[in-house]
Amino acid sequence: QVQLVESGGGLVQAGGSLRLSCVASGSRFSNIRMGWYRQAPGKQRELVARIASDRSTNYADFVKGRFTISRDNAKNTVYLQMNSLKPEDTAVYYCNALSITLGTSWGQGTQVTVSS
Repeated sequence: QVQLVESGGGLVQAGGSLRLSCVASGSRFSNIRMGWYRQAPGKQRELVARIASDRSTNYADFVKGRFTISRDNAKNTVYLQMNSLKPEDTAVYYCNALSITLGTSWGQGTQVTVSS
C-alpha cells in the first residue's frame, strides 16, 4: 500500500479558506492518481476531487469553482485548496491514492468544520 498522511484540517467560519495536504510514501508518486474524498456524519463517503499523473483533474459539482486540487511530485504531496467554505462542507476529508501496482490506499482523515 501507499502510506498517506493528511494535514491542514480545522475549524473555519463560513466563507473562509483551508488548505489540506497529503504526503505519500511507498510508491512512485508521479505515477499515482491522487484524490480527496469526504464523509459527513450519517452520509456515505463521496469524491471531492482527483488528479491524475498527467495532472488532469475531476471535481464534484458541489465544489466546482471553490476547491482546487494540485500536486507537487517533487514533494510527493497533493493539496486541496478550499475557498468559500460552507457549513455543508463540514466532514472528515480523506486522501486517496490509486496505484496500478499497489491498489487503493486511504489516509486516516482530517476533520474540517465550517461554522455558520
